[in-house]
Amino acid sequence: MSRAADAARKRHEELVAEIRAHDYRYYVLDDPAISDREYDALYRELVELEKEYPELATPDSPTRRVGMSPRGALRTVRHVAPMMSLDNTYDETEVRDFARRVVAGLPAGARPRYCVEPKLDGASVEILYREGRLHEASTRGDGEHGEDVTENLRTIRSLPLTIDYRGPLTLRAEVVIFRRDLDRINAERVALGEPPFANPRNAAAGSLRMLDPRIVARRPLRAVVWQVVEGPEIAPSHSAALDRLAELGLPTHRKHVVCDDVDAVLEAVRALDADRKSYPYETDGAVIKVDDFSQQAILGATAKFPRWAIAYKFGAERATTRVVRIEVGVGRTGTLTPVAVLEPVRLAGTVVSRASLHNEQIVGQLDVRVGDRVTIEKAGEIIPQVVAVDVSARPAAAEPFRMPEHCPTCGTRVSRSDGEVAVWCPNPHCPDKVAGAIFHFSRRFAMDIDRLGEALIEQLVKKNLVRDVADLYELRAEQLVELERMGKKSAENVIESIAKSRERTLDRLLTGLGIEHVGPVASRQLAEAVHSLEELLAIPESEITERVSAIAGFGPKMVESVRAFLTDPESRKLLERLSKLGVSRPQPRHTVAASGPLAGMSFCVTGVLSRKREDVHASIRAAGGEVHDKVKSGTTFLVAGEKVGSTKLAAAKKAGTRVIDEATLERLIQGEPLPEATPQA
Repeated sequence: MSRAADAARKRHEELVAEIRAHDYRYYVLDDPAISDREYDALYRELVELEKEYPELATPDSPTRRVGMSPRGALRTVRHVAPMMSLDNTYDETEVRDFARRVVAGLPAGARPRYCVEPKLDGASVEILYREGRLHEASTRGDGEHGEDVTENLRTIRSLPLTIDYRGPLTLRAEVVIFRRDLDRINAERVALGEPPFANPRNAAAGSLRMLDPRIVARRPLRAVVWQVVEGPEIAPSHSAALDRLAELGLPTHRKHVVCDDVDAVLEAVRALDADRKSYPYETDGAVIKVDDFSQQAILGATAKFPRWAIAYKFGAERATTRVVRIEVGVGRTGTLTPVAVLEPVRLAGTVVSRASLHNEQIVGQLDVRVGDRVTIEKAGEIIPQVVAVDVSARPAAAEPFRMPEHCPTCGTRVSRSDGEVAVWCPNPHCPDKVAGAIFHFSRRFAMDIDRLGEALIEQLVKKNLVRDVADLYELRAEQLVELERMGKKSAENVIESIAKSRERTLDRLLTGLGIEHVGPVASRQLAEAVHSLEELLAIPESEITERVSAIAGFGPKMVESVRAFLTDPESRKLLERLSKLGVSRPQPRHTVAASGPLAGMSFCVTGVLSRKREDVHASIRAAGGEVHDKVKSGTTFLVAGEKVGSTKLAAAKKAGTRVIDEATLERLIQGEPLPEATPQA
């Protein structure tokens, strides 16, 4: 190696080490040691050095964080371990109940310690390090599989590309954007005529899934690691693992507190709640974890949640602003809903400019008027709503609100029923009703049509390309290309997503059609009873009530709603079109084995179990038992998991149904004798 090349290599090593150190101080510690201009000078020197000596540009060089070329699509990868949700609560009593369940689930005499930390409000990812290098990163996805976003994660300067640990290490982290950074981004977007991001979470999640890492590199994303999934040998406990990760230069929140008992846990939760507004990122609660990894392994998990952790959600934040005007929207059922248009205000990480007023009665009770100062909060931390009005600050000319007599969308005279609060538009072709029905139809819990967002649906309805959900299946890509912000590839992707939805089972179709009083569970029961859309259409009108009444759990209102839907000429015409278009697959029939250890027994299953509810039902049926969705006269056993509501237990007591746990059910399935009954609480 020449003297010049050797000097370049040494200078390259110095620059890389210095830039990494400054990245760590700025992005992890939030404590920069030099100015942006000084940092840029170091970075430009590194770029020029690598141009002159390309062999120095290793894959983990800071210059490689700018991102590679755009990709056509994000590939799907399987997680090392399922990314489970956390059970959550808003009640300190339930935190104590959680602690009691933990103690009961551990060997006698074991004393668990807990780690309390902030629950970050961002986009969760799985990150793999192999041989000390960042190997792979993926989004949460469905919990089992996620999208490969490795190249996008490589652009995040708070996340080291190499670490001083050579064993396999799989981490869970949150990708976040600091509040101050979001304000700057939004100011730039508004100046360019682009819509601002609603909140840091949406900005982070949207950036993470972009196909062009070069654009991602320009977004101020940060990663905060909060869990070791693979590689727990680096420490015996969760808190020690977080400390070790920080030593390795990985970004952690550094806010965790170890507690010896539940009283200390609640004190730590309250302290996090009091301090959270001082954090640079959004948090919406505290996570409480059993600290010892070996105890976590003993406690295990249900089908949905780990038994060793729970999230305590903080109370709803409130903000004060002014009502600019009151608008009235029309939903998919035609119901008119008043909405307060507000002076924008930040609330729980979101800039809020609209809040629901629910209905005419609520407006009257609040007496909210245009110009009023109002207090708003997020119901369930999702939907902003007005909760109080400052009458003392009311403008003198403010007048009481009155619901319109005609639909604000189509002009049809509204309908009202005696004794009912709701006011609705009776026009079945009202554009807002049609758009709302199509959006509901496309939702994930229904027909799950990806890429069919509200903005696109509004265009389809406005252009009269879609008048009902059946019209979706007759759309052509060339029709979509004519719409705003719709290129050829995007149009083809939408058509492909619509075509895939033909394969959804009948229960998903019935859910998407939005039959009144019939939700996803009832839709599945109805689908199981009739098997296919063709069989549903073949039921004689005179037999509908009898057939539907025979379905367990269907009360008079549900039966009448289904009957009205199936006999309505417009609804029937829609179903017939969907059938001809080949929409929906037949519903699998649940058959009960002719014999088995559970023959002659019937079961209702409730609560949180170690397996999916459907899998437990299948095991019961395979052993000869029947499954009831509700406890009723004749139900032999109520299988109760964790977090069982009092309603089912009361119903079991009234019906004389014995309550058993999941372990007892498994013994019965294996043909073991029934244990002695214990008195019900």
